[in-house]
Amino acid sequence: MAEIAGLLIIDKPEGITSHDVVARVRRALRMKRIGHAGTLDPIATGVLVLCLGKATRLQQFFMGSDKEYIARIRLGFATDTYDRTGNPISPVTASKGVMEEQIQWVLDDLRGTREQLPPMFSAKKQAGTRLYKLARRGEEVLRTPVRVMLHEVKLLPEDGEVLHRNDDGTSDFSLFVKYSAGAYVRSLAHEIGQRLGCGGHIIALRRTAAGDFRVDQAIPLEEFERLAQSGEASERVIPLADAPLNLLTITLSPAEAERLRHGQPVRRESVTDGAYCKLVDARDRLIAVGQMMAGEGVIRPRIVLY
Repeated sequence: MAEIAGLLIIDKPEGITSHDVVARVRRALRMKRIGHAGTLDPIATGVLVLCLGKATRLQQFFMGSDKEYIARIRLGFATDTYDRTGNPISPVTASKGVMEEQIQWVLDDLRGTREQLPPMFSAKKQAGTRLYKLARRGEEVLRTPVRVMLHEVKLLPEDGEVLHRNDDGTSDFSLFVKYSAGAYVRSLAHEIGQRLGCGGHIIALRRTAAGDFRVDQAIPLEEFERLAQSGEASERVIPLADAPLNLLTITLSPAEAERLRHGQPVRRESVTDGAYCKLVDARDRLIAVGQMMAGEGVIRPRIVLY
């Protein structure tokens, strides 16, 4: 049986890591070449894009996409993980004085391109070591800020109210967030709390979209495992030919496709130097991803798939 090649969109459940999802899909499909295109925190649910077989070679092109989330934030204290799984790092501060207008002002100020400090409990590396490994040892280091774009952020009323006041002096509210790749919604929640002077952290997070993939396309992990047991798993895999690579598409002649398969460049005079492109055959089948070389007037194959 040929190895499955394509994309699988999983609706990740709460309480497991993205790597756990990959491991379970590997077992379900009995194949090793599986990777994910963008980590989700254990408490987060929603869209997790998995690359299967040859599609793992295209992971980099899916990891850089924008992401959309629904976040539930609690005001009143901050935690060391910036979410509800962590330990409080500030005393509970009554947030009853915080008004919707103040939150909106903070959100308006945070919108756009800016530097964001990743949480200590994150997979980012500092001097070759994952930050969460340092954090678990009780170490806190200076982190390198990451340039991110907050495309869109808006308050989401629930039952007609934006702020839900809790008996312990904390307050909860929900946000829709559209962020560039590499941004942390946990860091956003932490900074909102800092600016409001009462601390804040994530209590629930759901990724509703990653690039072109939306949560209504995703299949719950347990449901996919049942399909795999009954031999129907391939029905949920998006073939490589249909993978939405947001790259310029160039159609090759049969002779050019053959040259490419042998690692040879194809000539194109009008190209954008350094840009990647999707190379397809006459049947619109994805052959390779190439890189344009304006100085040479050619496209060089970088990832040959077929």
